[in-house]
Amino acid sequence: MNAHKIVFYNQKGGVGKTTSCVNLGSALAALDKKVLLIDFDAQCNLTGAVSGNPKKANIYQVVTGEIPASNAVQSTIFKNLFLIPGSVDVSGLSIELVNENNRELLLKTVLESLDADYDFILMDCCPSLGLETMNALVWADSIIIPLQCEYFAMEGLNLLMRTITNIRKELNPNLRVLGILFTMYKKRALLNEQVVEDITQFFGDMVFKTIIPRNVRLAEAPSHGLPINYYDKSSKGSKAFADLALEVIDRA
Repeated sequence: MNAHKIVFYNQKGGVGKTTSCVNLGSALAALDKKVLLIDFDAQCNLTGAVSGNPKKANIYQVVTGEIPASNAVQSTIFKNLFLIPGSVDVSGLSIELVNENNRELLLKTVLESLDADYDFILMDCCPSLGLETMNALVWADSIIIPLQCEYFAMEGLNLLMRTITNIRKELNPNLRVLGILFTMYKKRALLNEQVVEDITQFFGDMVFKTIIPRNVRLAEAPSHGLPINYYDKSSKGSKAFADLALEVIDRA
């Protein structure tokens, strides 16, 4: 087993990044893939979405060398799904790591021992491009870009692509875009349709065929500490992430 490591990142907040990470992870786990979720966002929303406990051990303690990565892994109540919880202290890592040698490689180094234990490792990152996010992009094999179907998302995508190009040149030549994922899609909304059409026309096969709909059940699930396929398996949101999981396995 050699884990495929995926970062969910967009420098724009509110695009469904955490929702996509937790629900894709759970959908992959339902297909008998062993999945580790890592919450590398100081807001810790991913941790809450699977009822994790950040007080036991968390990603901040791993990065700072307090504990080995394997000691921070928690089992969840969901089959094949594991978690390294987040911490509010992650917000200060950019300052704490600034004087470290090879500071962009730190996350890759401390998490390397986990690669052989999982099929997929999915990481949720904060929306800013600080040193912690740079570490995540150096660690990852690929990136999934959640993209809300609106005009400003199109503008931000160009900036994000330039950032990825720079990371490839300087730090991680093997980083690839696994796919652009449209989220919060509302049928019969003209702007949503136009954004999907324009971006798909420009980026082609880089865009996932699966589109995540705007769905009430999908929005409710995190407040219950459940992925959507446990909260409401018959919902449109759950079916969309099941389809996405198959696409990811095919592309990985």
